[in-house]
Amino acid sequence: MFLKVSVITNNEAILQIIFNTSSLFCKKTLIFAPDYGVFTMIQRIQTIYLLFVVLISGLLPFWVNLWSDANGAEVYASNEILISVAFYGSAVLALIGILLFKKRKNQFVINRLNLLLNLFLLGFFVYRSLNLSGDTSVSEKGIGMLIPVISIVFLVLANRAIKKDEDLVKSVDRLR
Repeated sequence: MFLKVSVITNNEAILQIIFNTSSLFCKKTLIFAPDYGVFTMIQRIQTIYLLFVVLISGLLPFWVNLWSDANGAEVYASNEILISVAFYGSAVLALIGILLFKKRKNQFVINRLNLLLNLFLLGFFVYRSLNLSGDTSVSEKGIGMLIPVISIVFLVLANRAIKKDEDLVKSVDRLR
């Protein structure tokens, strides 16, 4: 009995297993073609940037404090419903952006919506920090107020990479 395994890498990986028996000389072919789109998605740098946004917006605001109230108690995103919804919305939009890796224009639009949401969060935090009484010895602003800034930086980097990919595809189409 003879077993031959070969992998062909076109748009999708096809695993061909061909069994040959010398007495009957019959061939049986089994084709196994799983979806390897996940591997192409991870190879793109904008996926890494968007994954950082998912982790930063989805997890970090619930571990670091945003500010301290008048009593000195630390306020986290889980204490404020609208802020936690906005952070979860940013994480979900980034996750949708990751999953739209084959539709670059839609991914770009989703990232712009996510940018607007993070700018709204940043504006709310600036307004909140200007209304908080703070002194040089006692600071009531938390490090969590910088989370939208970090998310905005990664979203801008992801949009630049998406635009670069889109320009590359357009230039290849022009050459055809």
